[in-house]
Amino acid sequence: MIAIVLPLIVVGLVVGGISASFIARNAISRVIVTFMNFKTDQLSQYMDGQWRILQENNLTDRKDIVVAAQAGVEAYARGLLLSDTELVFAIDATGAVAMATGAVTISDAEKKTLLASVIPGNRSLFEVKVGGVQRVASAFAFQPFGWTVYITEVRAVFYRDVTRITYQTIALIIGGSAIAVVLLILFVAHLTGPLARAAGTMKGIISSNDLTARVNVDYRDEIGEMSQTFNVMIGELEKAYNRIKGYAFQAVMAQKKEQKIRTIFQKYVPRELIDRFFANPEGMLVGENRTLAILFSDIRSFTTISEGMKPDALVSGLNRYFSIMVDVIMNRGGIIDKYIGDAIMAMFGAPVAHENDALQSVLAGLEMVGSLETFNVEQRRRGEPEFHIGVGINYGEVTVGNIGTEKKMDYTVIGDMVNVASRLEGLTKPYHQALIISQMLQEKVARDLPTRLVDAVAVKGRRGGIRIYTVRQELTATEKQVYDVHNESMDYYFDRKFETALSGFEKVRKLVPDDTLAQMMVERCKDMIQSPPPEDWDGVEIMKTK
Repeated sequence: MIAIVLPLIVVGLVVGGISASFIARNAISRVIVTFMNFKTDQLSQYMDGQWRILQENNLTDRKDIVVAAQAGVEAYARGLLLSDTELVFAIDATGAVAMATGAVTISDAEKKTLLASVIPGNRSLFEVKVGGVQRVASAFAFQPFGWTVYITEVRAVFYRDVTRITYQTIALIIGGSAIAVVLLILFVAHLTGPLARAAGTMKGIISSNDLTARVNVDYRDEIGEMSQTFNVMIGELEKAYNRIKGYAFQAVMAQKKEQKIRTIFQKYVPRELIDRFFANPEGMLVGENRTLAILFSDIRSFTTISEGMKPDALVSGLNRYFSIMVDVIMNRGGIIDKYIGDAIMAMFGAPVAHENDALQSVLAGLEMVGSLETFNVEQRRRGEPEFHIGVGINYGEVTVGNIGTEKKMDYTVIGDMVNVASRLEGLTKPYHQALIISQMLQEKVARDLPTRLVDAVAVKGRRGGIRIYTVRQELTATEKQVYDVHNESMDYYFDRKFETALSGFEKVRKLVPDDTLAQMMVERCKDMIQSPPPEDWDGVEIMKTK
């Protein structure tokens, strides 16, 4: 009886084991294939979404933005990986690697096979060699980037669970053959029930793509271990998917927040300074010494003007005035440091330095003076008082950086050169000049612009004297003669040759009768001839300007 029943039991056990192995292999294979296709769909949808964002924002022609989007695709692809053996890469039409989540080297023969393996609309898995390693792959073409994208896994790893179940089934059949008939019958019942339920749950997950479903673990055996392993895998996949969604959401929100901050603060802080802050927030609290140009401009007799205007008209006029002047400064590469009442303080050379900051600062000052006439035309049309300004520009080393505390700070410049620039603006009124620059700046621009020596002065807060100049962008023939004669006469004046200097200044007056600088120097030379200065006289005038 045993000899008859035992073969029947063994045959039944063999058949049952093979059947169970086939079901498990089929179920796991479908799950793994579906999971591979799921990754492929997720990556394809992400890339489509990124491209739609670029199209909606008209950024498809921006190479740097497209490259950033491609980098984002690579980062997203890395997030899909669950093992070190998985590899996601993309090749272009020539077979060159355009993106990869790990190191990959593709031979010419492999490139041909890869390019021939993708059939439009077909997402079936296929096997291919990549870098000499046999892999299981899913692929799709993404036309906007000109890529063919491959999601791959090493073949041995891909079928690892199926192979493991096969060996477990064989071991089960061999071990079961040595067990008594009753134990064999009980074991068969024990084996087929949980396996069927596990396979049913797996099929449900495959059909519904519901990653929250789990396989019931009824017993602590091989099937239970397989079910538990599958549950762990699905759980980790669910966590990874949720993290990816969370990271994507946080990235979008952070990008929107950063853009909003940039948009708001560009009205108060130069764009270059904002870029430097986001690149190195800690470094923004450190000052640095820079050589740059400092410009001060001020509306003359503004108190008198403001007393004769209605507040709304005054504010409107100031806004129009500032709009014109700020455009001039920014178009010349300068930035507005601050508004001091009706005065403007600007700098050229920070936070970004340019080769011609000195020249651009003077051109800006000239354009500000020239643009004032356009502004005053509108003032006259409105029946409002005209504005007249003085502009002083200095060039030298200053300390530039964020001054203040973490709660409130200003990006500004400090130092003696800043004070001198302010004093130069104050000197425009007594010398009746719209624009005055320092000798340091004149030496930087003399080759490009005609300059006229105004005087040598000692300004408050600075030891010794400095020579100050006025400047023009272009000169008529008469004006050029005036500049040449005046500058030569100033040299005679400082050499104490007052008679020769007086002759030169008189010549200037004949050319331009109402020239205020020549008139001033004529009177000064006459005084010096009548009452010669002491031996230690250096020609420096002591000014009491602000």
